Amino acid sequence: MLEQLSKPTPVLLPVAIDLWDTRHIAAYLKRSVDTVRDDIITLPSFPRPIRLPVKGTARAQALFKAREVVAWAERQTSR
Repeated sequence: MLEQLSKPTPVLLPVAIDLWDTRHIAAYLKRSVDTVRDDIITLPSFPRPIRLPVKGTARAQALFKAREVVAWAERQTSR
């Protein structure tokens, strides 16, 4: 119970301003987090990440502008 109280309440933001991590991208694309991390975000055409520093860690978490991920996915239509 105490653990639940200490977690921040998730805020739902509009796609136009939200930042997504690989877990959010995986849910949107209906792929596994491993597939997103290993195969999708490494594509040259995929949007570049934003890296916000995290105190006490050597590497910042990669976040992606949700609107850019959605636009990228919409460009992936088959011809």
